[in-house]
Amino acid sequence: MVEHDTATGKRTILVSAAQITPPKEKPLAISDYSWSEDFSHLLVFTAAQKVWRVRTRGDYWVLDRKSGRLRKLGGDAPASSLMFAKFSPDGSQVAYVRGNNLYVEDLATGAIRALTSDGSATLINGTSDWVYEEELNLRDGFRWSPDSKSIAFWQFDSTGVEQFSIINNTDSLYPKIINIPYPKAGTKNSSVRVGVVSASGGTPVWINIPGDSRENYLFRMNWTRDGRLVIGQLNRRQDNAIIFTADPQTGAAKEIFRDHDDAWVDIPESQGVREATEAFEWLNGGKNFVWLSERDGWRHAYSVSREGGAPALITRGPQDVMELAAVDPASHWLYFTAAGNDATQRYLYRAPVDHDGPPVRLSPGDQAGTHSYDISPDCRWAFHTWSGFDRPPVTELVSLPEHRVVRTLEENPALRANTASITDPPVEFLRVPLEDGENLDGWLVKPRGFNPAKKYPLIVYVYGEPASTTVVDTWQGKRGLFHRALAAQGYLVASFDNRGTPAPKGRAWRKSIYGEVGVLSARDQTNAVLSLARQRPYIDLNRVGVWGWSGGGSNTLNLMFRSPDLYRVGVAVAPVPDQKLYDTIYQERYMGLPAENAEGYRLGSPINFAGGLRGKLLIVHGTGDDNVHFQGTQELINVLIGKGKPFDFMEYPNRTHSISEGAGTSLHVYSLIARYFQEHLPPGGQEPAGN
Repeated sequence: MVEHDTATGKRTILVSAAQITPPKEKPLAISDYSWSEDFSHLLVFTAAQKVWRVRTRGDYWVLDRKSGRLRKLGGDAPASSLMFAKFSPDGSQVAYVRGNNLYVEDLATGAIRALTSDGSATLINGTSDWVYEEELNLRDGFRWSPDSKSIAFWQFDSTGVEQFSIINNTDSLYPKIINIPYPKAGTKNSSVRVGVVSASGGTPVWINIPGDSRENYLFRMNWTRDGRLVIGQLNRRQDNAIIFTADPQTGAAKEIFRDHDDAWVDIPESQGVREATEAFEWLNGGKNFVWLSERDGWRHAYSVSREGGAPALITRGPQDVMELAAVDPASHWLYFTAAGNDATQRYLYRAPVDHDGPPVRLSPGDQAGTHSYDISPDCRWAFHTWSGFDRPPVTELVSLPEHRVVRTLEENPALRANTASITDPPVEFLRVPLEDGENLDGWLVKPRGFNPAKKYPLIVYVYGEPASTTVVDTWQGKRGLFHRALAAQGYLVASFDNRGTPAPKGRAWRKSIYGEVGVLSARDQTNAVLSLARQRPYIDLNRVGVWGWSGGGSNTLNLMFRSPDLYRVGVAVAPVPDQKLYDTIYQERYMGLPAENAEGYRLGSPINFAGGLRGKLLIVHGTGDDNVHFQGTQELINVLIGKGKPFDFMEYPNRTHSISEGAGTSLHVYSLIARYFQEHLPPGGQEPAGN
């Protein structure tokens, strides 16, 4: 464990490998760590095991830096069975989850107290059920009080939630069946409530949040400085978000703020952020909190008083706040990322909190692309990462607000040098006009030796759902390199963000897809290809392919089935053929409740249009996918068989939604996709007909 002085870079060893080496063992492999507030104790997370998507279960060790004592927490707990261990604010205790129960361990005596005892396969204390983890980024489900005397926690009762069974045929002589309480659209959710329990034990006080606990979501919860709770609630349709303050002694709750949207209220937890939003951003010593709302047509930041009343606008103008980055300790400035004048880019801005004034861009004007920031608590420093579609990322330490580069922390010159050999010709970002007057952002990668006098096949990479965008000027990682490899074989490769994707283009753009997921995207994507071909005669409309993963797999199916005259070859990876088969929180957020929008679910589900298939289609799925179930692909296969439609299919045994487990799997998947296009969509430029 090494400390680096921010200003000078001076390096000091805080904890040596020897200090975190148990007797007769190797040094602990650190998966994560945290410090007590006074830096006297170090908490090390090791032997981490994956729980669905993230490694959140493992072993915890505590090092007392003064005495040098290193000991393992949990007493006689089985190996790798503790979750989310964290110090109390006063540093005297550590709380953690084990077997769906909450425990507190005293660091001085080693005494362990169970704060809950009713945890079971269906009653979950201190962590979350499957759907909350996937769709609301809630994993760590408990919070210490500021005085270290109490813990507030989520409790989930999944009794009555239907079990989905995944069959593992590969790891033993006989199949293993894994059962997951998984609520599909329109079915029963877990019952969820928040309790407060004394760190010394006792009966929890349950917070009295109004409404049916199965028909509302509790998406955020944390303590205020003065020892009260603030809790966020979403109704099942997710068109109302209500913020409550609560008394942890009595459980009484009071509504202080409500946000409404005719489609859905877009909270950070539902936007696929890098980490869970575990707390409210506080202003004015905890008297106000920051709330993002689209109530005026743009996603702006507001200051909301804990005493209630109308929210006060902080950010202004026709610009979306994409992500809150920080609030300075004096509450003078709010730091956030936004796109500026180009929806494909991301920059850091700050806006005044305590007076009126326009946001000011801090990211350098000569660095087009995507900028992300990890800002220090005092807002004087930031780790700044900048990349572009053809530019690998570089991470620097910068001082704020002047954005002065102090030193470069991470850069890979070899990667940059190698990248230069494959990014010629450079990517072209596009604005594609549609006949109804809308414009879609897109990008286009051309093959080496491109000759505009010839006709080239086009492969479209699609996502198209409200959870993500594909057209961003940022380093694309292995998927971007894959697209470059396809282009090198003689293909044009393109992507478009249709209406309804979460681009920074205002509320109307994003919410236009409500109730029409799969319908609007298929129309926009098809029209984008036709529009681009009118502009670029070198696109061969007789050789158009499409591929996508997850929601992009679903849209690939929709395009192959609905526009068979245009899309000749498609690869759908881990698709959702029937929207009724996906989970409650995601599908109902964007489509409404199935009972109230049955026709929308029918029209958006590609399985209902499978009879339109005429081109070459490859469907790919992992049988161990706990997110987008293999069930949907099997149902689609049955429909295609019944309609006499030829298609190709590849299953990956016991792989999850990422289809990445096991040696060689990722290479195999991408090689399969490339080979399918090469076999069925002839690459290379061809002379126009008649030449």
